[in-house]
Amino acid sequence: MKIISKICLISFIGLTLTSCKPKESKENKLVIWHWMADRKDIFTELAEKYTQEVGLKVEFKLFFPPNIYAQKVISAARAKSLPDIFGILGERKTLSSFIKAGYILDLSSYMKEDIDGQEKSKIRWKDSFYPQTLQTVTFNENNTYGVNAGIYGVPIDTALMQFVYNKDLFKKAGLDPEKSPETLDQFIAFAKIIEENSSATGFICGWGESWLLNVLATEWAMNSMGEAKFLKTIEGDIPYTDPDWIKVFSIFAKLKDSGILASNIATITNKEAEAAFAQGKAAFSFNGSWSVNVYEQLSEELNYAFFSLPKVSSEYPMKIWGGAGSSLMIDANSSKKDQAVKFLQWLSTKEQQEFLAKKTNNLPAIKNADAGLSPILKSLLGNLKNLTHPDVWPKNEDPRIIEIRNRGLQQIIMGLKTPEEVAEKIQKKKEKVSGK
Repeated sequence: MKIISKICLISFIGLTLTSCKPKESKENKLVIWHWMADRKDIFTELAEKYTQEVGLKVEFKLFFPPNIYAQKVISAARAKSLPDIFGILGERKTLSSFIKAGYILDLSSYMKEDIDGQEKSKIRWKDSFYPQTLQTVTFNENNTYGVNAGIYGVPIDTALMQFVYNKDLFKKAGLDPEKSPETLDQFIAFAKIIEENSSATGFICGWGESWLLNVLATEWAMNSMGEAKFLKTIEGDIPYTDPDWIKVFSIFAKLKDSGILASNIATITNKEAEAAFAQGKAAFSFNGSWSVNVYEQLSEELNYAFFSLPKVSSEYPMKIWGGAGSSLMIDANSSKKDQAVKFLQWLSTKEQQEFLAKKTNNLPAIKNADAGLSPILKSLLGNLKNLTHPDVWPKNEDPRIIEIRNRGLQQIIMGLKTPEEVAEKIQKKKEKVSGK
């Protein structure tokens, strides 16, 4: 389940799925479906290694692009022909639908088993993961989705969102390249100084893809009003017209008025923003930890660093959007459930996690597997204790509200709406959706 860029799926509820008997296996082979085209050769190498070590053949099957993969999984669920191991792309509601239909194995009991840890020691499987990463595939008691409490997936990496800055542009502007801005005011001031001393724009981001705006609005909201009040808004106890929400929307108006935003920021894609930043055309950007791999491919000369959200308040701690980057689930009806568990346990060991992290330039899913990480990825590890994500909240905002909110933020950036007008529109939609 991709933690950052979610793909909207058609409702799974309408599939009228029911549990079925374990499938008969015609071949002693584990079949794994995935959507990660950039890891095709890496997965093949891991499969061959596992076959050599254990004797069981493993086949990774790639279905790309992700929307094709998502439809493939839904069709297979309808036909009761899911592979032994697969991933879910979509919202937590989608995952819960698969679980309640009896198509994803609860791994809670297996997670208590020991696997290889450091220095050939043993560690309980569950304890090997970063807790914040494992939470994204965990359902707690009395959850709003009606899913039995349990652990329903195995994270294979960790991802989080951060700001990035060009250190060479800092030097050129006379700024300390080792000192990133800590507050929003500093952020704007630094961007202006760089614009005055170079041809680069202050800040670029793919805000044409509204999910990036949603992430930033969430992080600034939690920093501005606190996580508890943010979650009460989702529950419907706090209106979007509350002064604290006006302050959040006003952040985007402030950025627009500062003049540091790229001229087409509300319409460009994340790929376009990544290319511009890699070419030194912008001082700052906002992206995921996976961008390390992207920037490395785009430019060997880019000198940059990550930094956390520029604060708007010191009253509440900063929360960073992140969790499991990608996760794999086991078909509860597979005749090779135990073999699938053993493979995923093997994939979770230090040796395999270090291999994946090195080859993919991603953060590992488990602790103490950072020996081969690049310095820039290692710099992100300290942020893992501050992660947040809709998959770990007690309740998610209605997608229709998020859509209106994101569109409103784009309109603020383009100067078409005021923060107050956007707040009013969101609240009206919220009341309509909730029936109040």
